[in-house]
Amino acid sequence: MIKKLWPYTRGYRKWILCGVLCSASEAVFELLLPLVMADIVDTGIPAGDTAYILRRGALMVCMALISMSLGIGAAFLSARAGQGFGANLRQAQYDHIQEFSFRNIEKFSTASLVTRLTNDCNMLQMSLMMGMRLMVRAPVMLISALVLAISISLKLSRAFLVALPLLAVMIVLILRHVGPKFSSLQERTDDVNLTVQENLAAIRVVKSFVREDYEAEKFQKRNNALRDISEKAFGFVVMNMPIMMLITYGTIIAVMWYGAPLVQSGELEVGLLSTFFTYITQVLMSLMMVSMIMMMLTRAIACGRRVVEVLDEVPDIADETAASTLEVADGSVDFDHVYFKYSPDAEKWNLHDINLHIPSGATVGIIGTTGSAKSTLVQLIPRLYEVQEGTVRVGGRPVKDYTMERLRDSVSMVLQKNTLFSGTIRENLLWGDENASDADIEAACEAACASEFIHRMPEGYDTDLGQGGVNVSGGQKQRLCIARAILKKPRVLILDDSTSAVDTATDAKIRAAFRTQLPETTKIIIAQRIISVMDADLIVVMDDGGISDVGTHEQLMEKSEIYRDVYQSQQEGASING
Repeated sequence: MIKKLWPYTRGYRKWILCGVLCSASEAVFELLLPLVMADIVDTGIPAGDTAYILRRGALMVCMALISMSLGIGAAFLSARAGQGFGANLRQAQYDHIQEFSFRNIEKFSTASLVTRLTNDCNMLQMSLMMGMRLMVRAPVMLISALVLAISISLKLSRAFLVALPLLAVMIVLILRHVGPKFSSLQERTDDVNLTVQENLAAIRVVKSFVREDYEAEKFQKRNNALRDISEKAFGFVVMNMPIMMLITYGTIIAVMWYGAPLVQSGELEVGLLSTFFTYITQVLMSLMMVSMIMMMLTRAIACGRRVVEVLDEVPDIADETAASTLEVADGSVDFDHVYFKYSPDAEKWNLHDINLHIPSGATVGIIGTTGSAKSTLVQLIPRLYEVQEGTVRVGGRPVKDYTMERLRDSVSMVLQKNTLFSGTIRENLLWGDENASDADIEAACEAACASEFIHRMPEGYDTDLGQGGVNVSGGQKQRLCIARAILKKPRVLILDDSTSAVDTATDAKIRAAFRTQLPETTKIIIAQRIISVMDADLIVVMDDGGISDVGTHEQLMEKSEIYRDVYQSQQEGASING
């Protein structure tokens, strides 16, 4: 895992190296300070040599200032390297996610991807920052202090033979229990994020159905699950400190017990015994720091695995066989014995044996019952999903021959779920063509019948839509999305039930504008209302993942029972409403 994450330290490796050197040097100076103090106690004070005491004191002050400067430098460098590493890692994940197909995203879930981009990356960058300080400082302090303590008194150093194994055993036991808990902790975090995301995205539905209590209960359940696993995980972490302190102070008491006779017998000087106490504390505290690092790394490893899963995910759809210079020649679309299913393990095909030719510039209507795979069919055209069998062609060439950028730039699609972004109307429309002029924007809005309500807005095209377009109605949102799609001047324009929220008169105006303003663009319209596709050049009737019939309105009224039944039911409904 380290091998896979290390490349994202690029640009900050010199800061990591300098930070490590600063941390190691800081530890060395801290270790030398007690020896200078021992000289003062054992040499300067008994001899009453004030000058010697002042010289050694000044040396201690200088060493302390140098140690402090190195500590500040290490903190600055570790923060810079950690934040840079985190930024690189987030950017790499985000860029890779942009290459995912819908199937890749569905594998992880949106909430989990958000957690991996934020919470998991933050944990990894914090681990690098703390690791640069503690992972260098702790071993240097541990080994150096142990060597210096042994050099002072080999007899007293035997206390470590009991303390160090006890501490090591406790660390191993704690880590064995806490590791799996941290993995579960991140999964419970995903669950909480999913609940919050769903609730906020569908807040209007929640309120309209008066389901606030139900949502609050669902959140509380998942929040409590996160709390419970957190308590279990960090309960082991909290146990670490009192156990370590018990062993540390027990060792100090043992050294006092056995060290006092050595001082009385003159075998050991008082200053060196005080220094020995300092080194004992540093050795044991260093081991405690190692245990803290290990627990932090245990959680970081759990987060790292989740991040690497995203980075290692191979996008289902790639440009491996595409020609980078190939342009879409026209708007013709062909389905040649196409088979498709969302899950490779599913027994039934969502689309089976689809054969269809759509001429360039034609207007094609697609109707069918709910679940007949109308939306699935059109999502194969811009390669939002990849077919398992058969071939989809656009402009006479298989869609795999085009790069996704060129293909999707030639296919404009208005999905069932209309999405607008935070910002003004103009900023949202410019998604279609960032270089569009005011005249182009006005023409697209006229074609989509959106200009009539835009001009009534307080600031016209500069009106802020709010998050997700909350300041416009469903029908207005649909028309803005259609205008945005028209601005792309695509070879193929797909409307996936995108006029369901507008009245039939406005729907007719939009279709009339398509015929006059987009004569060379292939228009594919999925609709529930037959009136929206009656005048199409070709109407495709879908049923249970296959094409039931193809023809004009008149032809289908004669030969298609499904089409005829839908038409008659809608006519009867219109008569009743009338």
